[in-house]
Amino acid sequence: MAGWRAYIEASQRLFTQLEDDLRADSGLSFADYHVLVLLSEAPGQRLRMGELADRLVFSPSRLTYQISSMRRRGLVARESCPADRRGNEAVLTAAGLLALREAAPGHLASVRRHLMDDLDDVEVATLTRVFARLGRRLRADRDASSTHSD
Repeated sequence: MAGWRAYIEASQRLFTQLEDDLRADSGLSFADYHVLVLLSEAPGQRLRMGELADRLVFSPSRLTYQISSMRRRGLVARESCPADRRGNEAVLTAAGLLALREAAPGHLASVRRHLMDDLDDVEVATLTRVFARLGRRLRADRDASSTHSD
């Protein structure tokens, strides 16, 4: 139990520091940054709203709020989905791509700085164990699902 408490405390502090740095450097929240990264990696730099919500683990109403906020700032557009007239897609705009490109180097430096400087040895060991265990579980799940789909 103490290991999980250390993990939760370390990750909360780390993510708070990272988001504070991201906001100060670029004006983006973690949610903004994550949406921009997902859209930048998607074919045509667009994703259906349902798929984006699933990838972000957002409720539909939370995603609608997020995309509306980002649209007001010109980071994304919302368009009808050509494949499904009832659906909508979030589309990365040129301004969104520029914001991502400008934010990424500072965010990566912040991640490195906080991981190297702000976590003590016990916190690093705890996070390493948790992520290693999570990685093993994800690989096992992926292997199991690929076996079933063949």
